[in-house]
Amino acid sequence: MKWYVAHTYASQEFKIKEAIEKGIQGTTLSEKIGRILVPTQKTFHIRDGKKVERQKKLFNSYIIIEAELTPEVFSFIMSIPGITNFLGTGKKPQALSESEVNRLLGISDRDTQQARSNNFIPGDMVRITGGPFNDFEGVVDKVSDDQQKLTVKVTVFGRETSVEVRADQIEIL
Repeated sequence: MKWYVAHTYASQEFKIKEAIEKGIQGTTLSEKIGRILVPTQKTFHIRDGKKVERQKKLFNSYIIIEAELTPEVFSFIMSIPGITNFLGTGKKPQALSESEVNRLLGISDRDTQQARSNNFIPGDMVRITGGPFNDFEGVVDKVSDDQQKLTVKVTVFGRETSVEVRADQIEIL
């Protein structure tokens, strides 16, 4: 089996994944279709002062399918409402390379490492460890959607000032 990328209508990825899984149950196609992935990443948002976890799709309008792409499997997948086409040259779907598949399958490992290291929420006391404000201490004011940039309020010359820093430039006190 090889991995293929199918293009879908926007926001239909999970519905199409379910439709394919239900459609192959109890048929001979179940032996020719393996895993179906909708790559997501954990993100955190602050809603009403509380940290809320959310799954963010990495590739909007795409699903990744592990399959032995015979003509019957191809026609079955193309008959699912919401699938527009496969990625590839012309009408022939192109399989993903092994390195691309390994990178996709490793996404969940990166998520857990990233989530562990970047659990910042507004109100956290932090120390800046890099950049022009090195060794300043402050309070996290805002966190960007991707958790990579933070706005920290620090005291400079007796005045509170907002400073934007990368997440890898701070540590929690």
